[in-house]
Amino acid sequence: QVQLVESGGGLVQAGGSLRLSCAASGLTFGSYAMSWFRQAPGKEREFAALISPNARTTYYADSVKGRFTISRDNAENTAYLQMNSLKPEDTAVYYCAARWGSILTPQNPAYTYWGQGTQVTVSS
Repeated sequence: QVQLVESGGGLVQAGGSLRLSCAASGLTFGSYAMSWFRQAPGKEREFAALISPNARTTYYADSVKGRFTISRDNAENTAYLQMNSLKPEDTAVYYCAARWGSILTPQNPAYTYWGQGTQVTVSS
């Protein structure tokens, strides 16, 4: 049974930082591209960042580029999202997602496995 479990969310002031983790089990982690998506209240889920299975390629949404960094540790079956210079508009539930293979896409229907999400709230 595949599980993705996010952690690290919380309440932070604008300008602050958080590091999200996504612990994976039940899959060959090093064969999966990993992405982070987010969903703000009343809005559709949107792509934030992705990383290739071998960690050589990353891609970011324009809204987070330069502030967020995605990484992974294949030995620990964990993906991370380091979020710096947080803004109130970053407030959302953050989800990690996994897609088998090295074809990288920001389209959420392409992802097979999803975590339950972790809340990030940025106060002004």
